[in-house]
Amino acid sequence: MTEARALDDQAVAAEAALLLEAERTRVAIEPITGRHPAVTIADAYAIQLAGRELRLARPGAALVGRKVGLTSAVMQQMMGVDQPDFGYLTAAMISADGATLDPAAFLAPRVEAEIAFRLKAPLAGAELTIADVLAATEAVAPALEVIDSRVADWRIKIADTIADNASSGHVVLGAWQPVGVLDLAAVEVSLEVAPEGEANSGTGAAVLGHPAAPIVWLARALHDYGGEGIAAGEIVIPGAVSRALPVAPGQRATARFAGLGEVSATFEAVA
Repeated sequence: MTEARALDDQAVAAEAALLLEAERTRVAIEPITGRHPAVTIADAYAIQLAGRELRLARPGAALVGRKVGLTSAVMQQMMGVDQPDFGYLTAAMISADGATLDPAAFLAPRVEAEIAFRLKAPLAGAELTIADVLAATEAVAPALEVIDSRVADWRIKIADTIADNASSGHVVLGAWQPVGVLDLAAVEVSLEVAPEGEANSGTGAAVLGHPAAPIVWLARALHDYGGEGIAAGEIVIPGAVSRALPVAPGQRATARFAGLGEVSATFEAVA
């Protein structure tokens, strides 16, 4: 059973508008949990949904996928939370391998390495399995997610990041390929930010034991918070296999996936 709402619709709409304005102006706001100490997870997803409706009302905007966050122990520890969350992806949030991303488009970006899924069949309900997810998957790809926070200094609790579209920023996708016989849980991944950046590594098993497991969790969570499903054709990113790394102007982030290839993005001002 989902947690009950504590905020009324007016407060939900106001918080959604504040977050989108922070994204537009690149001026971070104070945590929602500071203004509304009683805010619940259900409130946070209601704020996220209200923000999604505002975003999709823009000309040309389209929902193209979902993200699951905080699925690895290292990211939960980093963010000080104890459960996954989910958000949405729009067409404007997706770029191809080798993209140049303008640092001015973000407030406090960090990069993550993830294995992206593209579905050929819809997924919904609370009874799915990893096998169901793999059967519904058309292809997988190496991915970089740029996470970002409209909350000042990343001072977030779980409700703050959920309301802020699970701290989504942008996704850079590498080449798609069939799942085939590749053991996604065993895929070794390295993430590097250069020059003068950090590096780390992980495996597909870091996200709830298997990269498809967060999608099982997502389908159940969508069922609980609004009764939605994941549509055929949608892209799903299931969470970081290692700790998110900060990235600054002039740096390049590269993630390499054994058996899947690599994906990179450069952060510099766009002329």
